[in-house]
Amino acid sequence: MGGIGGAPIGILFWLFSRFGLPGVLIGGVALYFLGGGLNFGGGGGGGGPSNSLSSGERKTQDEAAQFVSWAFDDVQSIWQKRFAQAGKQYQRARMVLFTGATNSKCGLGQRAMGPFYCPGDQKVYLDLAFYSELRSRFGKTGDLAQAYVVAHEVGHHVQHLLGTDERAGGAARSQGATGASVRLELQADCYAGVWANSAEGRQLLETGDLEGALEAAASIGDDRLQKEATGTVHPEKWTHGSAAERSRWFKRGYELGSVEACDTFGAGRL
Repeated sequence: MGGIGGAPIGILFWLFSRFGLPGVLIGGVALYFLGGGLNFGGGGGGGGPSNSLSSGERKTQDEAAQFVSWAFDDVQSIWQKRFAQAGKQYQRARMVLFTGATNSKCGLGQRAMGPFYCPGDQKVYLDLAFYSELRSRFGKTGDLAQAYVVAHEVGHHVQHLLGTDERAGGAARSQGATGASVRLELQADCYAGVWANSAEGRQLLETGDLEGALEAAASIGDDRLQKEATGTVHPEKWTHGSAAERSRWFKRGYELGSVEACDTFGAGRL
């Protein structure tokens, strides 16, 4: 379920650990044209680049698809091991890559929404155009920043499997700077950090990766987004947490590598 279907993940993982992202891209493309194919999971309106894209844009999106698929599989493999160690069974999420818009059991997904997880169908939805922009912004030093986006959404899947999202009020959860919505999002950031800790332990990270991921987390803080959009900040309307909180909780998960360290609901200070 989910992740890379036809292309053997073991080969791509070895290429990444040995040669970095270029090795994954070259190996993935070779496997694709040798008949391996890529299967990101079902559903949704599309899962590949639009025919209206230029060759350069299509190449960029193909590269994004290769990397995000590797990250998606790797993050879930780590959580599968974590669940097994705790005597629990991990049910893998699936991923839908799209451009523009797609349907989900949580409603219409659009590029403006950014990546999201739908508990109704247990799928992660990610617009390739958004991901291409992220890659352009952070460049090679942003490999972890790009993987952070995937790891955060898988973090929501982990919350769903553990029942955390329902205990927090489901779709009707409270908003505001200390509300359940913010606490769920910050916990997903921390869970992403837990995965990053494992990546560090396997020597998959390079110089600048952590800084890029921290900046990516901060760049989508509620206060920063509100300031850029309206020039003012309204904590009572927050749903994801401030820039400082998002980077702090990601770093906490990264440094401690512990699920227990991600208890945002029991934290007095977010």
